[in-house]
Amino acid sequence: MPSWSSKDRRKFEHIKESAEERGVPEDRAEEIAARTVNKGRRQEGRTPNRTTQGTGNPNRSLDQRTVPELRNRARQLGIQGRSKMNKQELVEAIRGR
Repeated sequence: MPSWSSKDRRKFEHIKESAEERGVPEDRAEEIAARTVNKGRRQEGRTPNRTTQGTGNPNRSLDQRTVPELRNRARQLGIQGRSKMNKQELVEAIRGR
């Protein structure tokens, strides 16, 4: 991964080798290692958290989206006061645009 530090790469290799020693296939071991490293990076704030960065599935109605997804969509639309709005207020403000 291009944005990984050398420590991240070492951690990836260590986890991958450990999983392979337990009999996990190489492809699965790489997936486990990458997910583990990326989780640590997310927790340290070095990569965006998918659940708080998106605007939700555009095929779902606004009522089915989470509050963070609605806030992100409101930010894209330039709606003021969105951080103090509850879910229903966010939905109404987005629909009003």
